[in-house]
Amino acid sequence: MTEEPRPTLEAVAARAGVSRATVSRVVNGDPGVREVLAERVRHAVDELGYVPNRAARSLVTRRHDAVAVVIAEPETRVFADPFFALQLRGISKELTARDVQLVLLLTEGRDDHERVGRYLAGGHVDGALVFSLHLDDPLPAIIRRAGVPTVFGGRPGWPDAAEGERGAPYVDCDNRGGAREAVRHLVGLGRGRVAHITGPLDQISAVDRLDGYRDALADVDPRLTAEGDFTPAGGERAMRELLDRVPELDAVFAANDLSASGALRVLRERGRRVPDDVAVVGFDDMLPVAEQTDPPLTTVRQDIQEMGRLMADMLLRGRGGEGLASGPENVVLPTALVRRASA
Repeated sequence: MTEEPRPTLEAVAARAGVSRATVSRVVNGDPGVREVLAERVRHAVDELGYVPNRAARSLVTRRHDAVAVVIAEPETRVFADPFFALQLRGISKELTARDVQLVLLLTEGRDDHERVGRYLAGGHVDGALVFSLHLDDPLPAIIRRAGVPTVFGGRPGWPDAAEGERGAPYVDCDNRGGAREAVRHLVGLGRGRVAHITGPLDQISAVDRLDGYRDALADVDPRLTAEGDFTPAGGERAMRELLDRVPELDAVFAANDLSASGALRVLRERGRRVPDDVAVVGFDDMLPVAEQTDPPLTTVRQDIQEMGRLMADMLLRGRGGEGLASGPENVVLPTALVRRASA
């Protein structure tokens, strides 16, 4: 059976009764076509089932209709942590609405960093969305050399990415303010020995949440802080360490919900009732975690999906000659305490 030839621009032009150039402008989103003609072209495209050739279109528009999403974490972490799924969902929805493809790039080690750099420099995508960076991460310099427009998820923390710098636009939440509110809530419950399980302190979000914890306390006992890694196992290790150091602690602020879930398991193992003996607050309000813990977790909500959507929107506006090109405002979303049974 012979396959039917694909409809061409010329066929669409003949059906619509316009020139090939007019069809090309409509298909490529050029606003300089009268609406009556544009409508005839769109009708002809639908009738013929015309599908634009992306490779040929990119030669004309210098756009690839693809965006790289670079997550500076190994795949074992990305696919186990619902935070990344929520952020990718927000990004994907925005890209899909703009008919732009998502290319996911993960980094397991230094070889992967160079691979990502080569891909970005190769002219395959219109820009990059980058998140979960660590302070010693080589990715920012690699991406800068690649020369692609970039939006970061989270406030950049490397030395030449000062707040407001045009080269490092970002979307973040109020990590410090949210942490401050969480600890003030625990203090308001009458808790006098509030511990903190941090995130990895080579990430700015974890440092900001630690600073918020310190803001809310008049006197910080260094024994009440233990470093975690944003995972349940890290929360378990930190909780054991804290209980061994200060068995009389009566509250815990964990830097994310996964760490809090690990802390709750250890408290249950040690016979501590939550919230009677120890009150617990997390950060993120990821419903697959926060509503499933025992008891359900009081936590600080950040709109993770909306952060992803805003990152994609900022990048795509820049691609269109606005936004990034003129130095966009960085976006910091508010947080809110969500009270459940753990505190």
